[in-house]
Amino acid sequence: MNTKHLDLLAQKYDSEEKVVTEIINLKAILNLPKGTEHFVSDLHGEYQAFQHVLRNGSGKVKEKISDLFKDELPEDELNEFATLVYYPEEKINLIKHSFSSDNELYEWYTVMIERMLKLISYASSKYTRSKLRKALPNQFVYVIEELLYKTADLTNKEPYYNKILQQIISLNQADKLITGLAYTTQRLVVDHLHVVGDIYDRGPEPDKIMDTLIHYHSVDIQWGNHDVLWIGAFAGSKVCLANIIRICARYNNLEIIEDVYGINLRPLLNLAEKYYDDNPAFAPKRESEEKQTSHEKCQITKIHQAITMIQFKLESPIIKRRSYFNMSERLLLEKIDYQENTITIHGQTYPLENTCFSTINPDQPDKLLKEEEEVINKLLFSVQHSEKLARHMNFLMKKGSLYLRYNGNLLIHGCIPLDENGNMEKMIIENKTYAGRELLDIFENYLRHAFAHPEETADLSTDMVWYLWTGEYSSLFGKREMTTFERYFISDKKSHKERKNPYYHLREEEEICRQILAEFDLNPDQGHIINGHTPVKEIDGENPIKANGKMIVIDGGFSKAYQSTTGIAGYTLLFNSYGMQLVAHKLFNSKEEVLLHGADVLSVKRLVDKELERKKVRETNIGEEILQEVHILNRLMEYRYIN
Repeated sequence: MNTKHLDLLAQKYDSEEKVVTEIINLKAILNLPKGTEHFVSDLHGEYQAFQHVLRNGSGKVKEKISDLFKDELPEDELNEFATLVYYPEEKINLIKHSFSSDNELYEWYTVMIERMLKLISYASSKYTRSKLRKALPNQFVYVIEELLYKTADLTNKEPYYNKILQQIISLNQADKLITGLAYTTQRLVVDHLHVVGDIYDRGPEPDKIMDTLIHYHSVDIQWGNHDVLWIGAFAGSKVCLANIIRICARYNNLEIIEDVYGINLRPLLNLAEKYYDDNPAFAPKRESEEKQTSHEKCQITKIHQAITMIQFKLESPIIKRRSYFNMSERLLLEKIDYQENTITIHGQTYPLENTCFSTINPDQPDKLLKEEEEVINKLLFSVQHSEKLARHMNFLMKKGSLYLRYNGNLLIHGCIPLDENGNMEKMIIENKTYAGRELLDIFENYLRHAFAHPEETADLSTDMVWYLWTGEYSSLFGKREMTTFERYFISDKKSHKERKNPYYHLREEEEICRQILAEFDLNPDQGHIINGHTPVKEIDGENPIKANGKMIVIDGGFSKAYQSTTGIAGYTLLFNSYGMQLVAHKLFNSKEEVLLHGADVLSVKRLVDKELERKKVRETNIGEEILQEVHILNRLMEYRYIN
């Protein structure tokens, strides 16, 4: 650091006492226990289930309550209090109407505020007072600190403390105080949240998840393949845009496109009504939250066909201009015998069913009709001018990355492409060879360039975003090909099979995981790989903890579309100063059930890794940053205040 930077820093620390105080504070923080990290993955728009897991900290909030009150409260009261901490506004409204007198309500307020303060004190035991103060509701900071730090000897100040509580209740501030304390507890129990990919698609409310994350106190995101699809659409990729509309139509979620993000689908509907009929292969897979008429379902079916055919046409030029994508076998529109209504793939000829080729010219099958071109251009303009989508995509880029090295662990949504021998798979891009960490880094560079230049819609960066969705060596896809076409038009399910990258069976081997950790400059003895993307079929006995604990897969089925396959409603992971715990969640029915019956989503915890010594802040990413700050402050001391 040069003297100019030190002079700037001295403006903040303008006395020796201030520098010394800050060094003492930072060095003390290094010796606190590390905070609890909370890992979630593959949320897929399931906002209500995600909210509950977030509010209860995957059972950590209830654990704190039980530790603190198990000897003084029966189980039903523990559950009642836990529900108040999870959903304070709703629970207070329910409780208030159950009392027959103001005195009963006053007594309840007094008891709950005392319990909340006791819980806050317990949950904040490994944080500094400064950090706790930042977590408290702003309007009550002074009052809460007075009540939190009252001494055991109340002889002189007991009337003072009692008056504070009395005034809070009489001035109708008790509801706000309890609510603020509940959210402070949630914030203290989980210090940092990791979202290991796939916020978008399938489920109905990804936008609400994004709004929640934007306001969350500490979060990072490892992009999933579905997230990158949305980023790609906003960055100017028409084929990514076609994909997101197709998936929304398939899962009956077009409201996300039209009502939430304000993208006008009328031109697409007009095109669909003109060229397509009802078609069972394109009927929506999920019932809408609102009752739909048969006419509305038919409209969605037609839209589904129209955007799917646009997608297939848009894929061809990319495949042709990027030969190193190695996807020529996916030029499927050119492999169709339009007279015989058959297609030949990998040397096998299949009859086609439920076809919708009315906009295809067999001589130029990938050529868009003028109407199709106009529609996709209008859709792209609308997407890139959606203020809400811009806010969400900018946040995804700010907080997101393809992978993250955090506190000794590697977080990645999909895979590290490997060959059958466990070597890093190589990909040639523009005559340069990339593999392993370098390959992921170049993928991320292209994605960030595409996002920064949305006006470029057919450049390599924009094409590469689509490749991340569907390419053989994509770390997000991890399969040989995406058989979307086959699933729509070929009844033989053998043609639907998507061959996975060897990573997905090699990750069972500890040596392979250790090799991957070393590739990312992480300690193979202490580190773990934390994966999402592939649902763990616990119902069939699959174990999410693999490779002697080096690999942890936490996609267990937040998405309702997968729950019949997985048998659970998702895995989450907790990592505190004592070690790692994997949590398997049972199906979440509704918030109302939790409020009325205290029916929390019970979970089973499995120990992944126990720390031999309690991990301190010094051993974390934050600790590294603090050590750098201390080094700079020591330099400032030498430069300005010593000699």
